[in-house]
Amino acid sequence: MYVKTFGSALNGVEAITLTIEVDVNNQGKHYYIVGLPDNAVKESLQRVESAIKSLDLYMPRTKLVINLAPADIKKSGTALDLPIAIGTLAATEQIKQPEEIAHYVIMGELSLDGELRPIHGALPMALQAQKEGFAGMIITEENASEAALVEGFPVYGVKHLQEVIDFFSGRQKPQPVTVDIKAAFEEKGDFYDFDFADVKGQENIKRALEVAAAGGHNVILIGPPGAGKTMLAKRIPSILPPLSLKEALETTKIYSVSGKLTNHSGLITRRPFRNPHHSISNAGLVGGGGHPQPGEISLAHNGVLFLDELPEFQRTVLEVMRQPMEERKVTISRAKSTIEFPAGFMLIASMNPCPCGFFNHPEKECSCIQGAVQKYLNKVSGPLLDRIDLHVEVTPVPFQELSKDHITEKSKTIRERVISAREIQKERFHKTDIYCNAQMSHKQLNKVCHLPEEGRKLLKTSMDKLNLSARAYDRILKVSRTIADLDNAENIEIEHLAEAIQYRSLDRETWFGSE
Repeated sequence: MYVKTFGSALNGVEAITLTIEVDVNNQGKHYYIVGLPDNAVKESLQRVESAIKSLDLYMPRTKLVINLAPADIKKSGTALDLPIAIGTLAATEQIKQPEEIAHYVIMGELSLDGELRPIHGALPMALQAQKEGFAGMIITEENASEAALVEGFPVYGVKHLQEVIDFFSGRQKPQPVTVDIKAAFEEKGDFYDFDFADVKGQENIKRALEVAAAGGHNVILIGPPGAGKTMLAKRIPSILPPLSLKEALETTKIYSVSGKLTNHSGLITRRPFRNPHHSISNAGLVGGGGHPQPGEISLAHNGVLFLDELPEFQRTVLEVMRQPMEERKVTISRAKSTIEFPAGFMLIASMNPCPCGFFNHPEKECSCIQGAVQKYLNKVSGPLLDRIDLHVEVTPVPFQELSKDHITEKSKTIRERVISAREIQKERFHKTDIYCNAQMSHKQLNKVCHLPEEGRKLLKTSMDKLNLSARAYDRILKVSRTIADLDNAENIEIEHLAEAIQYRSLDRETWFGSE
């Protein structure tokens, strides 16, 4: 007997529907899986056979051919165990209503006793199944709440192979899993582990980070050890605007594909904050591998990527970030396929000014040998530094500030100003896919960043004095526009431009110029 079941495979953060064709006939006594299966898929028959026999059912003792279509796509992993098992049982007439099987996408890994284990990528699989008009999806119970985020699409969570057999035999049909997305957003609250109210002094740094958050700009913090760079960076998520539903679904898809959704609870409702160690590899940062997986820059999509001690990262690792920072996506090419992962992150980097950490310190002397400072700073390339919007020098907080008892501004207050600025940008770019000023193209920049004549002269003088590049020119205009939005100003004024220019004070030709 010939039967079709349907499963799914991942291609980046998107899914492709697979047709699992099962044919049982009397022209031999062998089992075959065809359609470019990897070893994990080939081993599926061993798990399927043990699971079926544990239910006192039988595997055919004749020829069994399983075709995974489309046959030119490499199939990997263990998630196809369940549709293969159901197809085999239907083809041997051990399921009473096999015609119902073709209406559902079925996914799950089988254990030898028929228990079902969770899989990766349930959300994109459910989205694709809904798009193609399937009646519903049958998936492991652990993944059900994640797949049920697709509104209006029935998802049935199951624990055991027997439940799926009962489903298609008409004996028992569970209720679809439901997820209240609105309630999930409301429950996230405004509580964060870190708050800017804990930071004493550093008002100019807080202001710079507020500007960065309001416009989605990249920032590098440079200063001696103990000045508070890491402490400040960890508090940035507390002032970022909340995720929209669209952003939340985009982020959840990435974590679903990576298998990093905690306890499979479904929707990610807070902006990610990723802080990889400086020993990370190219593939770990941008993604890749034999079966390409998202890297840290994709896991930081719609959130923050914090690179602490930037010069300690391998230079080749840092350089691969340059294109994703511009295009907000990373492309991984293989011999037979090309995969794209989203990478719209806000980069926060920190570094010491030299190996000992005290170059340019107001009180302590640098103990580095001649040439060591420049060699250390050269670990961060000019093109990468040029792509960072705000360069902020962090100086140590004096004792008088640390010993004060007064309460500083809370993150919640700063966040309200950031949200107001983002609302202005949302209205400005409502007919585009742009969320914030940092994403503006050069064409949009010319349209919304008009300077007064006095501002043009100031910018020209700064460009000549600091020897800034054309990219730095664009960055200054974008930051100026954000500062104007924070002031609720219609046009960029001279004071907005002046503040934006001062955030380029760490450009390589000036601050980095001599020891």
